[in-house]
Amino acid sequence: MELTDPPKIKAATTYNSAADHFDDEPLGFWDRYGRQTVARLSLRRGARILDAACGTGASALPAAETVGPDGKVIAVDLAEKLGRAKASAQGLDNVEFKLGDMTALGYPDHHFDAVVCVFGVFFVPDMKGLVAELWRMVKPFGKLAVTTWGPRFFEPMYSQWNEAVRAERPDLYAAFNPWDRITEPEAVRRLFEDAGIPAVEVATESGRQRLAAPEDWWTIVLGSGLRWTVEQLGPEAASRLRERNLAWARSESVAAVETNVIYAVATKAADSLYERNEAPPDI
Repeated sequence: MELTDPPKIKAATTYNSAADHFDDEPLGFWDRYGRQTVARLSLRRGARILDAACGTGASALPAAETVGPDGKVIAVDLAEKLGRAKASAQGLDNVEFKLGDMTALGYPDHHFDAVVCVFGVFFVPDMKGLVAELWRMVKPFGKLAVTTWGPRFFEPMYSQWNEAVRAERPDLYAAFNPWDRITEPEAVRRLFEDAGIPAVEVATESGRQRLAAPEDWWTIVLGSGLRWTVEQLGPEAASRLRERNLAWARSESVAAVETNVIYAVATKAADSLYERNEAPPDI
């Protein structure tokens, strides 16, 4: 698959690099929120699931566990470092990891019992178009789950990170990040409505990721979307940025960063008289 769209190239490059840290202890929130997203769907055994922007499997693997050997999970991501080895280690042969663009997968209408997108929807400029495309593939009585960051992303360290980046390279300073568009529940609700989904359940969760030592913050940087900026800085500037961040964390005795999230789950109504007469299955 050849990527030509700059935002997609940036996302693929960033997360190919960051994936090596996804399973490090300070990055435990990836697994935690992936599992909690899947838990909100109450998936039935034998269901067919699509995980868009799957990463290395934080939501795809729990989904595969839940649907069982008669079910199937298709997990798609732009980045190449997918979760095949992790699936194999867990004995899960009902999950298929594929390199692909979630905006143009080509699956038919009503193809999946549930579609999941965890921390991925904000990477595309046209979020409304993406949500509509994911919704198209959901079966009647099926569900679409989108999880995104809430307010105060990685605070208090994120503000310090931005100031340190601005001091080193003003051209890399990001006063606005992709996830900033939907860090409030009402913004998520409007996104679904604009995509033609009239009813969505939106819930917030306040979270914190413990830092056993200040150095854990830099592990989070290297295992998240902040990795792209580190790669652009080069070794010397990145080293100065790291030391400035860690010195502040030590001086303020920072023991955790905020990882607040927003969950959105929509259930598709029956779209024909026949389906309305059928009993809705458990997903």
